[in-house]
Amino acid sequence: MVVGVGLLIAVNLMALSVSASRRYYFAGPANVAVSFTGPFQEIAAHAIRFASEIWHHYFYLVAVARTNDRLEAALKGAAQYQNQCMELALSNQRLRYLLNFKEKNPRPLIAAEVIGRDPSPWFKSVTIDKGVSEGVARGAPVVMAEGVVGMVTDAANHYAKVLLIIDQNSAVDVLLQKNRARGVSKGASVDRCSLDYVLRKYEVDVGDAVISSGLDGVFPKGLRVGTVEKVIKKNAGVFQTVYIKPFVDFEKLEEVMVLLPRATDLRDVGR
Repeated sequence: MVVGVGLLIAVNLMALSVSASRRYYFAGPANVAVSFTGPFQEIAAHAIRFASEIWHHYFYLVAVARTNDRLEAALKGAAQYQNQCMELALSNQRLRYLLNFKEKNPRPLIAAEVIGRDPSPWFKSVTIDKGVSEGVARGAPVVMAEGVVGMVTDAANHYAKVLLIIDQNSAVDVLLQKNRARGVSKGASVDRCSLDYVLRKYEVDVGDAVISSGLDGVFPKGLRVGTVEKVIKKNAGVFQTVYIKPFVDFEKLEEVMVLLPRATDLRDVGR
């Protein structure tokens, strides 16, 4: 290896000496020509190198842009898929609650999806995707696992209108679960109800549970309605003023259960 390195050094020295002798021999007009053309050749070389770099960078940037487009499209697709999975999981959770409620309730039930809301600020009602053909009749109570939703006021073949308990025209005969005091729950605001006709002699506290009494002939006894949120006892009068916060969040109403009158052949319903 040492011998090889020595030979390489010797060859390089010989090449340098030959090159020097040739440069010395051709000195004269050739040197003038080289001095004149050299700068132009250097400029041309730089220009070619610069153009080559721009060309390569252009194609590189084009490839990067295409890669970014593909990655952005893949990211949007993944985000949409994640959103669909989340919506499916939430829907399954809500339906599981409804199924558990259905299994515990002795009356036949049918699940329905809320597909519309009354645009008027004066009326609180929704439209569901089940109607007479599925056994839904006018006057049928509508519930959720959380509590009472409302009552069917109109029914078509495959759609029905539900009056919510927060509507001012709604009325549900109820009981205070703790002391069994009776009253009537009426719609009072966007998400509140008033409990009317509660006698002053009954002690009513904030947080007391309110359930359906079953005496109105619409809602079965024992369904959850809401909790007492405010109590006003005036110095005079027979009744006290009570406000209820419903168990159901009506702003997030998506699926409901309709209580059917009987578990017979649904072809006989609505005749």
